[in-house]
Amino acid sequence: MSQLRNVGAELNEYLKELHLPAIRRMFEENARRATQETLSYEQFLLELVELECQERREHRIERLLRSSRLLLDKTLDNFDLKRVPAKAARQVQTLADGTFLDRRENVLAFGNPGSGKTHLLSALGQELIRRGRRVTFTTCQRLVQDLLRAKKELELNRAIKRLSYYEALVIDDIGYVQQSREEMEVLFTLLAERYERGSVLITSNLPFSKWESIFKDPMTTAAAIDRLVHHSVIVELNVASYRVEQAKRKKADE
Repeated sequence: MSQLRNVGAELNEYLKELHLPAIRRMFEENARRATQETLSYEQFLLELVELECQERREHRIERLLRSSRLLLDKTLDNFDLKRVPAKAARQVQTLADGTFLDRRENVLAFGNPGSGKTHLLSALGQELIRRGRRVTFTTCQRLVQDLLRAKKELELNRAIKRLSYYEALVIDDIGYVQQSREEMEVLFTLLAERYERGSVLITSNLPFSKWESIFKDPMTTAAAIDRLVHHSVIVELNVASYRVEQAKRKKADE
């Protein structure tokens, strides 16, 4: 018995050194069960390795969600797909598998304020992370300010390279706040650099016909739209404002 305890103690130390916490926590219990059920050595080892891998996946997902800046309270579970057009609902369900990221496709969500664009892309981003994908979320206003600051510090290329780490870059509310020409130039530089290298997921209240008010120049506008649309899925949420509907319901209940 003493010898077995020493083996267990030594094994525990080695597992600690190798950073295998799940195996370290479960190997004694699994060893007893393996003995009772006469499992093979391979089956015993397989179950422990599966536990370790599963725990690592869960921790990685938690870490990616925390660092993503996504609105974590906005999920697919609390997004009412019945409110949106049937085509948009089908698109969302298809996009959730994440294969569009392998094709470097973009997702462009259009609709009126309150139609659920931000909720939808935040929810989609979380589903992608749960499939092991790297996603980050930012508003267009915050993004251009960050890029402009980087440009002034002669760090624009490095800032864009940092964003290339993410397979999906979610940019919320493009065109919602009017930016200066200099701000839009850094945004265009980012979109041009990401073209066919990484997916961009964008929400906008403005149809393409009004995007010249964003990029300030017809040729730049056309070039930006061309790069975004070339490989893209366009999701149109032509529905009434969810917030207005909620307000009306609340008033009716009073």
